[in-house]
Amino acid sequence: MALASTRLGGWTPETGHRTLAEKAFVALHDAIVRGELQPGERLPIEELADVLDMSPMPIREALRRLDAVGLVENVPHRGARVTELSLEDLRDVYEARLALEPLAVQHAAERFDRDDAERGQEALAALNKLGDRATAATWAAHTAFHFSLYEPARSAWLVRLIRPLWESSERYRLAAPTRRKLSMRRDEHERILRACVDHQPAVARAELHNHLARTANMVAPSMGGGDLFDAVDVPKPRRARA
Repeated sequence: MALASTRLGGWTPETGHRTLAEKAFVALHDAIVRGELQPGERLPIEELADVLDMSPMPIREALRRLDAVGLVENVPHRGARVTELSLEDLRDVYEARLALEPLAVQHAAERFDRDDAERGQEALAALNKLGDRATAATWAAHTAFHFSLYEPARSAWLVRLIRPLWESSERYRLAAPTRRKLSMRRDEHERILRACVDHQPAVARAELHNHLARTANMVAPSMGGGDLFDAVDVPKPRRARA
């Protein structure tokens, strides 16, 4: 299938991306995450160079970076292609997320301050306004909300490790949309945020674990699997100090 330039139409990044390789990375990254470039689709370097109006060299560098974050794989003698989706990969991605994201939110809940609470509440309000439709705006708002919970952990390494896993898992959500009602997701998000605001790290950790596990378990049947992860018990919140 020929790559149409319209499928990479949003490739021009904001000011601050300084090299052609960075521009190519942003174009391809966003098209893969949004599902415009499909799992298994070949990524011919010369064709991409024509579409993005640049030489093959920055395209090669962008594909190497996409390979490093798991969105592209290089097949010997066949070139690069968008990484396939599979039940095994879904399990691996969410197993890693369940190790990292609950840890990040636990640390965040220990450190949450008034500004963090305000950012989290604003991000959640923006997400809730968008409803259940799976759009680019919804994806961006969902990402903004979750990272408003992780960034207060003040751990640059945790955020760096979480982001590529987050993006890979978002591809599964788009390929096999879950049918969880907005009210259910809203309640889960609100409980996680409340635990952070109230400095309840064990509660925040457990609530986020169950939130992620529910999503993985709802996607898995569309890929021929059953439940992948068990829920954990949520501790009873400590009584707030007077």
